[in-house]
Amino acid sequence: MGRGAIPIAGRRRLRHKVRMIHRATALIALLLATAAAAQPAATPPAAPAGDIPANFTPPTEARDYVRREVMIPMRDGVKLFTVIVIPKGVTGAPIVLTRTPYNADKATKRVEGPNGVSTVGLADEMFFRHGYIRVVQDVRGKHKSEGDYVLTRPVIGPLNPTKVDHVTDAWDTIAWLVDKANLPESNGKVGMIGSSYPGFTVVNALLDPHPALKAAVPESPMIDGWMGDDWFHYGAFRLANIGWIATQTGYKGEGKDPATGIYDQYDEFRRIGGAAEWARTAGFDQLPAWAKMVDHPAYDAFWQGQALDRQLAARPSNVPTLWEQGLWDHEDIYGGITAWEALKARGKMASNWLVLGPWRHSQVNRVGRELGPLQWEGDTARQFREQMVLPFFDQYLKDGPPAALPAAAVYNTGENRWDRLKTWPLACESGCPSGLTPLYLGADSSASFAKGAAGGVSYVSDPAKPVPYLPRPINFDDGRWGDWLVTDQRFVDGRPDVLTFTGPLLDKPVRVSGAPIAEIFAKTTGSDGDFVVKLIDVYPDEVASDPKMGGYQLAISLDIFRGRYRDSFEKPTAIPAGKVQRYRFRLPTVNHVFQPGHRIMVQVQSSLFPVYDRNPQSFVPNIFLAKASDYKPATVTVVTGGEAPSAVWLPMVPVDQSGAKVAP
Repeated sequence: MGRGAIPIAGRRRLRHKVRMIHRATALIALLLATAAAAQPAATPPAAPAGDIPANFTPPTEARDYVRREVMIPMRDGVKLFTVIVIPKGVTGAPIVLTRTPYNADKATKRVEGPNGVSTVGLADEMFFRHGYIRVVQDVRGKHKSEGDYVLTRPVIGPLNPTKVDHVTDAWDTIAWLVDKANLPESNGKVGMIGSSYPGFTVVNALLDPHPALKAAVPESPMIDGWMGDDWFHYGAFRLANIGWIATQTGYKGEGKDPATGIYDQYDEFRRIGGAAEWARTAGFDQLPAWAKMVDHPAYDAFWQGQALDRQLAARPSNVPTLWEQGLWDHEDIYGGITAWEALKARGKMASNWLVLGPWRHSQVNRVGRELGPLQWEGDTARQFREQMVLPFFDQYLKDGPPAALPAAAVYNTGENRWDRLKTWPLACESGCPSGLTPLYLGADSSASFAKGAAGGVSYVSDPAKPVPYLPRPINFDDGRWGDWLVTDQRFVDGRPDVLTFTGPLLDKPVRVSGAPIAEIFAKTTGSDGDFVVKLIDVYPDEVASDPKMGGYQLAISLDIFRGRYRDSFEKPTAIPAGKVQRYRFRLPTVNHVFQPGHRIMVQVQSSLFPVYDRNPQSFVPNIFLAKASDYKPATVTVVTGGEAPSAVWLPMVPVDQSGAKVAP
């Protein structure tokens, strides 16, 4: 046995230990495998669940109001989507109803929080705070309401052979609302309110009012779309409204104007051509509402049959009605005052009141402390809502105390205060305490109350270079659309195609209260043409209290007249070239005092673009269909003095009107 060798007995013991270790290792492996086999197979991880549940209802217990959505059936089976907002806990509450194409759901869900005043919005806060039930309804065919939408649905008759209109829809809605089974919280009395199109629906309801309709407030209502509201002004078409027609009739819900890739809409409309060509380019020629415009350029039976002032005069109601009109309403400046005048002529002043405020379109629903650069005494819109509308509704819907409204509450834009008047207008063409006073246009570019010698002033009107209504670039969405009527007119004063007639410095105040009348005698080398007349208050060169107003040229009244309608709005005729013609038309209502140190100015021009379409200045049967070759320059001569003196007839009255006022 060599050195280090293991004895045989030792080797045997070692081999035995190794075998024991191998057996133990095998046994452990077997046990581990058996244990593993006994365990269930591992489950793969589940896909993550979605975070939006099938139903989610925020808690409403903390709300101080109840909001209900209902579908109210009309007599023809169509159901109209209606939102009812009720102050929590009220009983015997009056109802204020608005019918709108502008989305009832959105109008009553401004903030989905605990406070009803935030839900209903600024103009309706006072109703909620004073316990009124607020109801807003989508008109038929719009948003969530059933049925077919007609842009301004005519009343049942020659233009509407069906058995439904806004008159019947208002009746059926009110009948449902005052049924205690449907709205047990109400007292059965309803008032209607609305501005612009919703004002139009208020006026429709007055044509055959439900007995439960106890009061109405039409604000800046659409009354006559051809004479001076949304679509035309004395025949001149409002290009600015083409896009609105498309957004309203191209979609059941919200719509958008098409993008053209051109920011300056002065260039956009000028490049494309006439209104029909622009509509074709944008695809609006597919819309039935646009086709109606093109088919009815004159004041024919189609427009006359929709004029609500005529309808009101034919069947005036006894529902107490508070009419509102903005003195610088850039969209519907014609209808409210005209409807009120129609009812006045029918002897209905015991149930009709008038408010003329210093506002743009629908500003009564917003803040009314200012308009453009003009600053007023307080929030005039809030004053209207809380000091006039609320007491008016309280009187007729809650049997509250008399609202003590004057026949006419008219803001005095020259003295910056409200006038509460026993009668309106203070001056007019006939049948008023005071007639009109002519402000003559002079050949020397003067404006004077004394008629001058015969003469004339000429300018060239070129459709290729129309006078803009605002300093360029112009875009209807640039924030200036609402205030454009108070734009400083110095931006066109001095243009060769704008005539400016300026009066002397005033040494005493001059008050005008009523509707000025433009009377222009003119001849043209063309066979058609437009006339824009502006009545302007020129501020002193320096205004210490507000330096930026130094020399400001504030248009207090302006409008446009299409010359082909000088003899008849229904049957246009060509203008005989080179022969003097009279163009006489009413300007928007004013209540203004020209202060000492100011001047009275008149501007005359032949375009106001692109808010109004261009006149080709060569007579064509339908200006919508005019070709590029029809648009031609023309020399226009305004005749002054002599036997045919051009003038603006002013509704001048004594400055002291204490006899026409009522106590504050």
